[in-house]
Amino acid sequence: MWVAELLCAKGHGFEGWFGSREDFDSQRQRGLVSCPQCGSGQVERKLSAPRLNLGATEVSPVAPTPTGLELAKFFAALRANSEDLGAGFAKEARRMHEGEVPERAIRGQATRDELVALVEDGIPVLPMPSPEALQKPH
Repeated sequence: MWVAELLCAKGHGFEGWFGSREDFDSQRQRGLVSCPQCGSGQVERKLSAPRLNLGATEVSPVAPTPTGLELAKFFAALRANSEDLGAGFAKEARRMHEGEVPERAIRGQATRDELVALVEDGIPVLPMPSPEALQKPH
């Protein structure tokens, strides 16, 4: 797993996890990488220093990188414990935020403009690729 420090055109910094640098480049070219704060698809890698362990007598614990099996389990749990609203996701997320309907775990698809509008209105959403998108050849 390759971790990249990213920066969108609006100056928001965030971290992205990819299979490799080539995987990041491929996903960015296909419009699959966007800022989680504003939805901007204009994302660049920031310079970051490698982690060097020179002469350390102690090894600090490092969080393990999720394996394909762990990611598969995560997506299976997400599907089992949330309602898929498809293209109706953004509308229902807004209705839940405004108290029109009870809150519950939902998932679905939204356009970049819909995600930006939700974030700008303070509605918490977490954009993430579908398991199918992660399996497509590059």
